[in-house]
Amino acid sequence: MNVSEFLWKRLQEWGLKRAYGYPGDGAGGIDIALQKEVDAGHIEYIQVRHEEMAAFMATAHAKFTGQVGLCFATSGPGAIHLLNGLYDAKLDHVGVVAIMGQQARTAIGSNYQQEVDLQSLCKDVACEYIVTVTEPSQMRHAIDRAVRIARDKRSPTVVIVPNDLQELSYSDPPMEHGSTHTGIGTTIGSKVPEDAGLRAAADILNAGKKIAILVGAGALEATDELLEIAEILGAGIAKALLGKAAVPDELPFVTGSIGLLGTKPSWDLMKGCDTFLMVGSSFPYSEFLPKPGQARGVQIDINGANLSLRYPMEINLQGDSAATLRALIPLLHRNEDRSWRVQIEKEVADWWKVLEARAMTSAQPLNPQRVFWELSPRLPENAIITADSGSVANWYARDLKMRRGMKASLSGGLASLGAGTPYAMAGKMAYPERTVIACMGDGAMQMNGLNVMITISKYWKQWSNPKLIVLVLNNQDLSQVTWEERIQLGKGKTESTQSIPDFPYHKYAELLGLKGIYVDDPEKVAAAWDEVLTADRPVILEARTDPNVPPLPPHITLQQAKAFLSSLPTEPERASVIMGSAKEMLASILPSHKS
Repeated sequence: MNVSEFLWKRLQEWGLKRAYGYPGDGAGGIDIALQKEVDAGHIEYIQVRHEEMAAFMATAHAKFTGQVGLCFATSGPGAIHLLNGLYDAKLDHVGVVAIMGQQARTAIGSNYQQEVDLQSLCKDVACEYIVTVTEPSQMRHAIDRAVRIARDKRSPTVVIVPNDLQELSYSDPPMEHGSTHTGIGTTIGSKVPEDAGLRAAADILNAGKKIAILVGAGALEATDELLEIAEILGAGIAKALLGKAAVPDELPFVTGSIGLLGTKPSWDLMKGCDTFLMVGSSFPYSEFLPKPGQARGVQIDINGANLSLRYPMEINLQGDSAATLRALIPLLHRNEDRSWRVQIEKEVADWWKVLEARAMTSAQPLNPQRVFWELSPRLPENAIITADSGSVANWYARDLKMRRGMKASLSGGLASLGAGTPYAMAGKMAYPERTVIACMGDGAMQMNGLNVMITISKYWKQWSNPKLIVLVLNNQDLSQVTWEERIQLGKGKTESTQSIPDFPYHKYAELLGLKGIYVDDPEKVAAAWDEVLTADRPVILEARTDPNVPPLPPHITLQQAKAFLSSLPTEPERASVIMGSAKEMLASILPSHKS
């Protein structure tokens, strides 16, 4: 057995049996060994069109399955291309192992072709573990440590393998000084904080009258526990974007997303509470949380570095969210005063009416909110939804109602453009029986999405359920940045940077042997979704939407209003911007309004 063959077999022993990657001569031996494992049916290999997509897919795999993701690339440019997706894993705290080829050991330091100092390149993104293998027996502990650290530290790790090493005979480490003998043994650790901490946290929560809960990705497996605690305490639950699937949106006390892409009920929940419970989230925008000193705080997180990071918490509990909440429940007392809950539920009910009114306002030609509003009740059971960065994330965050059993994710901390389709591909490979929907803007689609569609066309026939839907909002504008510049900088749209080419996305789907549907009539959006969801192959649904429908934040400051008004004299699409903004504001004030 050579070094490359051992590498793949050791990864399998760790349970890593799906690899995303792209070949190259810097990883030639690794490629050849991989083919043997694929032919034997031991590993599933997904060949991407660009290494960045491999890293995004590995990250999404980790998010959707809870397992360590796996990607690989050749030396030099291939390894460099992995970086963005690996940073996505780092900033969202998920485990990914990246295998990178390298030039021959004898060539390193000679300015050889495709020679890059990968140790230096990756030392930030893989700060928890990066190693260059220089001797065959070293591969064992390199893989063992990379996987274990990726899993337990929830971070990306990197193993660099020079190409002259890849086909050398593998041997286990010798029993001598200077060798180490690693293993795959199961890790068993405490996931529940000590009893004194739990009781201190319970005392704070029991004393609260107006309790707000914020949940993130770390709470995705704690749905039952969260709902029980919310019921005991009469609390409302807001969600960070990565925690969108943690609790169902159909519940009347779930206020939805928080932040710039969030809801008014979530804003009011945070600004009105006297007690704040934060579970599995490092939500970055402190201005959307209670003011320091307003609320007594309790935080639960598996990662101690995230504790008391965004809000000065009184009690910090380091532990698994579900296990910690289960241990906390018996210590809690039912809050018999339900006035806070009643207030929350009224605001949530009113907010859904506001969103419907906003979705039904006219636009030129389509209101993007209408596209999402019509999709929401049609979402299949156990669907997986991904979203890209940009204005599309606003409508994903606000207008889609998650139900129990669904999964949803996006690039959170990194907020990278172009992650939506590789996320969808990874979700489909992990759960081929589920319907997967990617929500994309045209900027993201042009950046990465068109290439990922080629990968989808390569693999879709092997899926038990062929339904993978890519929604593209075609407005020929990088509209999220456009609106940020209007509101934050007080500048009108800069057409040279913000306008992007038109492209026939639905026709491109047909070119690939997939299905393409185009819609630009608001009265035909519902029918378009019905057609999409019954298709016998992957689909691109191209919706021609209005770029000047504003993604209104839940709370507009005086400074933001002044900046927006100051942008109008330099705004090339002034009339459309004013009209679109006026309609949205009117819909917010008069939910019954239709225009």
